[in-house]
Amino acid sequence: MAETTPTRPAARDYALFEAELSGAVLNLGLLRRLLRWLRPYRVTFAVSAVLILVASTLQVLMPIVLSLVVIDHIIQGKSGSLAPDLGMIDLTEWLAATFTLHPLVAACALYAVLQIAWAVTGHAHRLTLISSVINGLRDLRLDLFRHLETRPSSFYDRVAVGRVMTRVTNDVEALYELLRGIGTLIGEFVPFFVALTIMLAIDVELTLMLLLVLPIMGSATAYFRRATRQLFRKVRASVSALNQHLQENLAGLQVVQLSVREALNLDRYTRINEENRRQELKSIRAETLYGAFTDSMAHVALGVIVWYGGGAVVQEQMTLGGVILFTRFIDMLFQPIVVLGEQTNILFRAMASGERIFQALDWDERIHEPAAPAALPPRLRGAVSVRHLSFGYDPGVEVLHDVSFEIRAGEKLAIVGPTGSGKSTFIRLLGRFYDFPDGHILLDGIDLNHIHTRDLRRRIGVVLQDFHIFSGTIFENIALGNAAVTRERAEAAARQVNAHGFISALRDGYDTVLSERGQNLSQGQRQLLAFARVLAADPEILVLDEATASIDTETELLIQDALRKLTAGRTSIIIAHRLQTIQEADRVLVLEHGRVKELGTHEELLALGGLYHRLHALQFQETTGLAE
Repeated sequence: MAETTPTRPAARDYALFEAELSGAVLNLGLLRRLLRWLRPYRVTFAVSAVLILVASTLQVLMPIVLSLVVIDHIIQGKSGSLAPDLGMIDLTEWLAATFTLHPLVAACALYAVLQIAWAVTGHAHRLTLISSVINGLRDLRLDLFRHLETRPSSFYDRVAVGRVMTRVTNDVEALYELLRGIGTLIGEFVPFFVALTIMLAIDVELTLMLLLVLPIMGSATAYFRRATRQLFRKVRASVSALNQHLQENLAGLQVVQLSVREALNLDRYTRINEENRRQELKSIRAETLYGAFTDSMAHVALGVIVWYGGGAVVQEQMTLGGVILFTRFIDMLFQPIVVLGEQTNILFRAMASGERIFQALDWDERIHEPAAPAALPPRLRGAVSVRHLSFGYDPGVEVLHDVSFEIRAGEKLAIVGPTGSGKSTFIRLLGRFYDFPDGHILLDGIDLNHIHTRDLRRRIGVVLQDFHIFSGTIFENIALGNAAVTRERAEAAARQVNAHGFISALRDGYDTVLSERGQNLSQGQRQLLAFARVLAADPEILVLDEATASIDTETELLIQDALRKLTAGRTSIIIAHRLQTIQEADRVLVLEHGRVKELGTHEELLALGGLYHRLHALQFQETTGLAE
């Protein structure tokens, strides 16, 4: 069969994945990519856009009814004003004539209808916008999770899991804030332009005077946001330090209490908390100062309107209603500048988050899969052939050196050796967690690289020292979502490996919900549960990193009996730590510095008087010492 494994890729710069990105520029390409996840909800987005336009128009109409209709037209009886009333006077008169109402009552009724319609359409806009954004980001988060779930072990060997989690949680949340903020900006700028048009129609000179304030507010906002960006970053850093210190101490609470470190840890937490207080106060002072400045500018603008508009009213160049309309439009004129400043910081943070998200999505490191996977028979014999296997996690640094050996079908092989000899590395390669060249590991004569990893891992059952418990019930932890594992099959597997007894003794039996990492089970119970999980899957090959340390004698006897049942009739590869397991193996493979040092039965290797004999003697002395 043709070579299918690619040559070793060039070294990847994992530091890029770890780097803190600033998002200092507006990346339009990133926004275009984001539209891919929002496109399925474009109809809802369109409805939201129409609703915000309607709500913004209603927001402008309400001050017109109050000033031009009620004050100018009804109370003062002025007509023919140059100020555009957008048809509100005619509509008020129509309502008064149709329903036989006093014009003032008709105007009040119209104002109430506009107010209710504005509230309803604004609320509907927010609901449809948020619904579209949440749905789109839900799909993005699913795609991101799906992508990260298929990255190989080599990726997670070099990238901190916390960094990965940040991309799925915090960074996606930052995009939510961005998209929601864009809707807020639209809702602010539509009234801005409508109000500006009406103000120009009423009095150009006064409008231009007020517009002179906008560059001042814009410059102040830009300066404030630029000056406080670093400050807010320090606030977030101090909050992260607080959370990290709290998590670290609560997770190791028993060690803290045994070491009587409560006072020391409290002192450290107090210092971090004090730093957080200082940074929070700085940010609050800055926000308060900025808020006072914007309020002052609004009051200055209001003073200009009263001063200029009052004179114009006296000279009959403006109506009183027109002046009042100007005062009501001040917020519509200045608020978009304030909101734009707030959204700028959100935009930059979202740009950085988007870069991190798409950096993760574009990370194409993966385990090579064959173009035409080999078809496996319904049941494998389980013979494994290792031929001149060399492997290293990093280029130029080999962990395994020209390793060759055979495992016969149904054989129980124990692998022993000093720490760092390559035992776990071989297990990882057998499960195809790392790429290696073709022709070096064969399963029933089939090159491992010609088998799809999905098909291969269904045929190999692995029990590691760090047995992972998922959130859920005991049955769910045995079945692991495998539809073939029924309740009866799970119970039968648990009975066979001596796990049924302790499971039945629990209040809810197989429906018992396990706590985080199975802390409501003992080490021995978790080990038996691991055996039940593997036996229920019924793999042809068993890989066991035996972990029976710190287990009482009675539980160890149960585990040893479960091991015999579990390994019966299937090829078993056991990284052995205990004499009894080694002695019961058909053969023992001894590794040293990534090379095959010895291979034979327990008795043969003892008679050889080599490395295995020394390891056996050391462990025998330890066992004897413990017994004494």
